[in-house]
Amino acid sequence: MSDAEAWTIGRLLNWTTQYLKGHGSESPRLDAEVLLAHARGCPRIALYTAFDEEPSEEVRSQFRELVRRRAAGEPVAYLTGQREFYSLSFRVTPDVLIPRPETEFVVVALLDAIKRHAAEGGATAALRIADVGTGSGILAICAAKLVPGCRVTAIDISPQALALARLNAADHSVEERIEFVESDLFAKVPAERRFDFIVSNPPYVTAAEMQKLAPTVRDHEPSVALAAGERGIDVIGPLAAQSADRLDVGGSLICEISPMLRDTVAELLRADGRWSEPRFIKDLAGHVRVVEATLREGSCRPSTG
Repeated sequence: MSDAEAWTIGRLLNWTTQYLKGHGSESPRLDAEVLLAHARGCPRIALYTAFDEEPSEEVRSQFRELVRRRAAGEPVAYLTGQREFYSLSFRVTPDVLIPRPETEFVVVALLDAIKRHAAEGGATAALRIADVGTGSGILAICAAKLVPGCRVTAIDISPQALALARLNAADHSVEERIEFVESDLFAKVPAERRFDFIVSNPPYVTAAEMQKLAPTVRDHEPSVALAAGERGIDVIGPLAAQSADRLDVGGSLICEISPMLRDTVAELLRADGRWSEPRFIKDLAGHVRVVEATLREGSCRPSTG
């Protein structure tokens, strides 16, 4: 880089966009803007009215380091420590999966299921919702914010993930509505605990797919939140089986899945015998993203509490 002319914000963004493009970024301009806004401590939109400004050497130095790490493959969300999901900002660290737009369809499916539940005469006061594999807490927190009066149990096997989810819950003022439980699925959730809805974004990447993931995902995001064995159902299978024991009659499991797993998951749920015919929700591109299954009447175990 020549310093013959001033390194204005506009020049920094143009140069960095080309640099990141050459290092494999799929969204080099967006990456450059997000990182510079982070280094400058301003909203990204504020850059558009400051193209001719020359940032301080401190800002430039921090920006250079962020760009270096991004070019080496680190995800932008880990570099900035935050990611937007369902129009809310969440803290993220390498201990959790980075929230993705596809997972927003789980929130939409939950809200639609609650509307149908209410339309069919079901009680909606103090609904009990479990988020299994909560990670950064996005599904649990969205449920607590968007479903008035609900009680949420956020479950994760990782204590680091739960610590971060608690911080996010406090950021959004819903920490008193969520109970956090360190558990492998429902293993350490009290046996008498029952739910109206269970939501989850479980691991569903097959062993073959893991090898083909982009390095920025495979080498930086937690494999425990991604890998799901040879068929991609090492977690979804036990989750569905345990959920059938934890839902009240008419309750639903709402789960993100890979589009490639549609038939496998449908077969798994039908073979269990306790679920109604699964519903599949597609994204805007027409790809299956979410499966919803409702517990058949007479399929739940008697309540002990």
